[in-house]
Amino acid sequence: MIQGLGTALITPFLPDGSVDYKGLDTLVQKQIDGKVDFLVVLGTTAEAATMTEEEKTAVWDFVVNKVKGRLPLVLGLGGNNTAQVIESLNSKLSTLNYCKAILTVTPYYNKPSQEGLYQHFVAIAKVSPVPIILYNVPGRTGVNLLPETVMRIYESVPDKIMGVKEASGNMDQIKHLISLLPSSSAPLPLKVFLGDDALAAEGMAAGAHGLISVASNAYPEAFGQIVRHADKALQAHYNEFIKYLFIEGNPSGIKTVLCQMGLIHNVLRLPLVPNSESIQQLIQQCIHSL
Repeated sequence: MIQGLGTALITPFLPDGSVDYKGLDTLVQKQIDGKVDFLVVLGTTAEAATMTEEEKTAVWDFVVNKVKGRLPLVLGLGGNNTAQVIESLNSKLSTLNYCKAILTVTPYYNKPSQEGLYQHFVAIAKVSPVPIILYNVPGRTGVNLLPETVMRIYESVPDKIMGVKEASGNMDQIKHLISLLPSSSAPLPLKVFLGDDALAAEGMAAGAHGLISVASNAYPEAFGQIVRHADKALQAHYNEFIKYLFIEGNPSGIKTVLCQMGLIHNVLRLPLVPNSESIQQLIQQCIHSL
């Protein structure tokens, strides 16, 4: 059920820093109307690291009630303390009825070895009531989950590992991982989800199963077409936009876009801040040209 275009939802905030549920309602409806294939809630793009457990529970419940089963939902849940991740997972068992998978990031700061990554993910998968999507984003975590380690994790718990969000930005590594995938007749076929908007068309043409996108918060229809048709021409049309979207970090860029569209306030939680005026102007020019 989970493949194609998934939007990594932002969390809109009000000027006082509280969660903007009206803005969240508008954004979720935009994804439904734009026919995305699934939503990722409380991931990196949602600024989940700066939210309290109470806020995260409230946002998850709000999205579940808004979606009403119309889209599969993926919950972001990870950390750099394996025992704590498992404890958090156990505490959320009663809220996971509408969760199709958990997106869990490689441990950051600790910089574990490949053996440490293997043991971390297997321990989480063994207790999870829903399938796991591994999340490899070495630019943020300082550690790279290698394709061979992905396959070793999958082979240890093949009924629990649904896929990998590959955000290394390394197409050679992504293609190598795709070449190692088991046949589609496996108990739970392993899927590769791209984690970089700029690689969407190339990655889909190479055999990836979907994209977990930041840009689709603003342009779900366009990125749906790029993903479903590996549309390189349309991808090229958005490349400059994507460059400015991430030039000062995520989700600063996408919040600038959504604010300029009149959908949210341009508010982030420290240590993140809004884009500089110069980048906001460049993004505005890109929006006008698009």
